[in-house]
Amino acid sequence: MATMNISLPDPMKRWIEERAQSGRYSNVSDYVRDLVRREQERSDKIANMQRLVEEGLASGISDETMEDIRTRALRQAELNR
Repeated sequence: MATMNISLPDPMKRWIEERAQSGRYSNVSDYVRDLVRREQERSDKIANMQRLVEEGLASGISDETMEDIRTRALRQAELNR
């Protein structure tokens, strides 16, 4: 495992140490790794959502009414059960 040294202002360092000592984490490194993992997951979700938005925009305007879309979605959900 690689090592990384970072510089933090004292208040931020104390805040991180307090979180690490909450009992959920074994040490500061464990806490920081968890923060990075969460940020990676968040970033992946945002990228996926952006891809879906772009896909939707590229698909154009639908001729279906909201009721048509709702009915189709409910029918599809029923088939996926």
